[in-house]
Amino acid sequence: MRKQGTIARWDAGRGFGFIRGQAAGADVFFHLRDIRGGMQPREGMAVSFEEIHVGGKGPRAMAVEAMDAGPPANGRAPPRSPAHSRPENRNTPRRRHPGGQTTVQTTGPGFGSLLIVSMAYGGLLLWAVWQSLLPWWVLPASFVLSLLTFWMYWVDKRAAQTGQWRTPESTLQLLALAGGWPGAWLAQQVLRHKSSKLSFRLVYWLMVLAHGLFLGAWLFWPPLRAALLAWR
Repeated sequence: MRKQGTIARWDAGRGFGFIRGQAAGADVFFHLRDIRGGMQPREGMAVSFEEIHVGGKGPRAMAVEAMDAGPPANGRAPPRSPAHSRPENRNTPRRRHPGGQTTVQTTGPGFGSLLIVSMAYGGLLLWAVWQSLLPWWVLPASFVLSLLTFWMYWVDKRAAQTGQWRTPESTLQLLALAGGWPGAWLAQQVLRHKSSKLSFRLVYWLMVLAHGLFLGAWLFWPPLRAALLAWR
């Protein structure tokens, strides 16, 4: 039996929201993939849905449709318009959403830039180890840290999709600062996670810059390296 309600909250950056039913009760979680008919969700929109309960969690809405978008008479889905057939322009910034969160559509530099910068970074670390400016274990540790960061992004996206406990953004940013920024960059490209939230991406690039400045100062500014070694 289908139910009716109103979208009480919609987070376009994360792709999920909550529907407030007509009867009293908890708001019903729904995800972008639960929407039918090419609906563009917005807060206050009247919708119909099928409610399910999985694994003792709160209610979840499936097959969410706008109330004014009834099924066609022939029972077939309407053909998509050319605007829906074409992929979105990834360089077009999004507008400010009703919840006050500003997001952008772009994911920043692509795989080519990631490959070039990562190879340059790896070459710099290899040279530093060869010159005895860094210990040998820095190379495998850097690779493992990037893998860990990518995995943390995946865990956080999975949690966002299922309504589970999220990984704090500060944890993801600290991993990037510690040297896992290539893995974070790859996750943003492959998983499309944290790639549209402008505030997060600005902080991420600040973490990359801070990591690069500290590494550069350690390698090419002997007084700092000597001071830190003496302090240790």
